[in-house]
Amino acid sequence: MLTPMALEWEQIIVDSSDPVALGRWWAEALGWVVVDETEEIIEIRPAPDQMPGLLFVPVPEGKTSKNRLHPDFRPDDQKAEVARLLSLGARHADTVQDEQHWVTLLDPEGNEFCVLGERRS
Repeated sequence: MLTPMALEWEQIIVDSSDPVALGRWWAEALGWVVVDETEEIIEIRPAPDQMPGLLFVPVPEGKTSKNRLHPDFRPDDQKAEVARLLSLGARHADTVQDEQHWVTLLDPEGNEFCVLGERRS
């Protein structure tokens, strides 16, 4: 039987056409801090010494289909949080959302994320 190795979740890499702009957008949306930035990359975290973080890196191609991985967020007030994110530049995804307890949004480069409603018992 193999013993599992200890793994620490460091970060998620986000491919982007404009990594610095997208990273700054997510930093504002999440209330996170920039911990590393160059002309081409930016890393954000919840706090300087807290992981995991998001590392935004440049890629030459644009997004062409639905993300295979996306974050879900559960705010205290879904309606207010959706409005705040839309005011920052998010937009609604073209998905049917009748009777769902989440709202699917897109960041400025079209990456999907969901804003969940109240936790159901």
